[in-house]
Amino acid sequence: METVYDWVTVAIFAGLVVLFVQRSTSEEQSQEHDSLLLYLAAGLGCAVANYLGNQGLHLIAIPLIAATLFFIVYYLRPFKIWPRA
Repeated sequence: METVYDWVTVAIFAGLVVLFVQRSTSEEQSQEHDSLLLYLAAGLGCAVANYLGNQGLHLIAIPLIAATLFFIVYYLRPFKIWPRA
């Protein structure tokens, strides 16, 4: 944990893990039926952005972090901002 990219991507990944555990252990039947592939894609986005940022490719890593966050908000819907169609 040496760079800002390490801290940011680990924080995003930790939030992703909490979201997965919360949804998978919830006793109430919700309409959220997320595929594990969505969580895998978000985790890979964090890993690749961290790697690129640590290699000094800031112009690629920062937009990739933003795209990963957008992906999580749009597809996994951790907040009830707008209803799922």
